[in-house]
Order: sequence, then C-alpha cells, then structure tokens
Amino acid sequence: MSSAKTLIVITGPTAVGKTALCLDIAQHFGIPIINADSRQIYKELKIGTASPTSEQLAKVKHYFVGSLSLNDYYSASLFEQQTMEILEREFAKSDYALMAGGSMMYIDAVCDGIDDIPTVDDHTRELLKARLSSEGLEPLVEELKKLDPEYYEIVDKQNPRRVVHGLEICLMTGKTYTSFRKREKKQRPFRILKIGLNRDREELYNRINQRVDEMMDEGLLAEARNLYPMRHLNALNTVGYKEMFAYLDGTWTLEEAVERIKGNTRRYARKQLTWYKKDEQIRWFHPDEKEKIISYISQDYEQRNN
Repeated sequence: MSSAKTLIVITGPTAVGKTALCLDIAQHFGIPIINADSRQIYKELKIGTASPTSEQLAKVKHYFVGSLSLNDYYSASLFEQQTMEILEREFAKSDYALMAGGSMMYIDAVCDGIDDIPTVDDHTRELLKARLSSEGLEPLVEELKKLDPEYYEIVDKQNPRRVVHGLEICLMTGKTYTSFRKREKKQRPFRILKIGLNRDREELYNRINQRVDEMMDEGLLAEARNLYPMRHLNALNTVGYKEMFAYLDGTWTLEEAVERIKGNTRRYARKQLTWYKKDEQIRWFHPDEKEKIISYISQDYEQRNN
C-alpha cells in the first residue's frame, strides 16, 4: 500500500460536534466514515449514544453503526482487524479514508495496533459471566491477584470488564494476561493524519447539557426501559443508560438521574481530553473551522506528493 494513502482520524470529546463536521469532510472527499464509537456499533443503542440519524446515514456510507446486537461479542482487537480490511478496500479507490469517533481504545487500536491477545472461547466467557453474577466482583479480583499479580497492580479493580477479561485469559491459556500485553506499536502502510476537535470548556459543557435534554425529549427513558432486562450487559454500563436504570430501580428521581447523566458526561469528556492531550500528533481545531481543516488535509497531501 502506498505511503501516499492517508487515514484521516477525527476525534474529540463527546458532544463537541464531530458528526456534522465529519459528514461535510466525507462528502468533500467522496469517502465513507469508519465510525470509531464503541457503543454506536450496537443497533439497540440509538438515542443514548447520539447515533447518526437515518438522514445522516443516507448522506454518507458509515461502517460500524448499528451493525451488531447487544448480545454479540466485540472488542478493540476485532475493530482493528475489521478496520484494516476496510482500509485496504477503501484505499484501492481513494487516496483518503476517514475514521471518526471518541472511543480512545478503538482509535489507538487502528493507529498503533493492539496486542495479539487470544480470543476468549465461549465456555470460558460464560463461566466467568456466571461467576461474576453469583460471586460478585471481589472474589474475582482476589483470584486475579494470585494468577497475575502484575496486571492486578494496574487494573481498574472496580471495572468488571477489565478484571474478568484478565481472568478469562489467565484461565483459558494458563499464562498471565500480562505476558500478552507487549505494547509494541505496529507500523502501518499508510500515513495517519490526526485531527482533534475541541471547544472552550463552558461551551462544551453547555452542549453536553443541551444534548442530554434533547435525548430525554427524543425518548431516552423509553429506550432505557426497553433495555432494562439486559442491564447486566457490559455495553449498557454506559453513561445515559446506567443512570436511567437507577431511576427505574427507584434509586434516584428522574430529575436526579438526568443531572447525573450531565455530570457523568462532562466527567467523561474531561477523561477523553486528558487521554488525547498525551498524543502530540493531534492537530487541534474548533469544529466550526471546516474550511481550515479541509485545507490542512489537502496541504498535507500536496506537500508529501510534490
């Protein structure tokens, strides 16, 4: 694959305005959008993930929007594998490809590669799922400490998904999860141009609050009520849904749940920005600077091909 091929990566915190800008850029260059949002991939999660509308999907072809069901297994490793296959096809037709979203691990998986960790078999996955349900998280954390003390030291011990996955690999392979985590950056046969979108904090927070209100108007509560029987699934351990579930449990009033969604979304946006700021390859823009961003993409291409 030629180094003249360029993967445009557009990222930024939640609610910053990625969707509208990416539609314009995709249309300008005549290319589809590879969606790097780990929750928008599920067809049942439309309102709470601010998934692209049917009108937006009709304008530009999107990969990884509503393509899976909540019960389907998925991971950053699978996203890397499938996206690399898509890029090979897209680069045969165009010098550009566009990946956009806010899921940091998915973006890093494509840009830098992800460790070749074995896929967990169904038996092991079901066994650990049953144990988590019957025993709770604490005994699994203690078992992970014995089987892989190195990973135990760094894992988020409050995150069932991280703990369980580490245990799954230990039990299935007889090796530590750490032994598979080499953290070696893969070389890609194309150039990666990273563009970050950001706004002033007050402006971003106002957009977050407004978007949550719009989600409620669009039927977030009804969507969450329909999903309530599946609330144990990891994909639903997500801002927007877990607060609505707490309301349905009677833990909070609806008003309290909505305020919690706003606060937790703002907190997630700060977490995203902290992650992105470590990446010196990202060039930052305001989402309203569409012409400036398109010019930046085009100039970068011309400089490398003259």
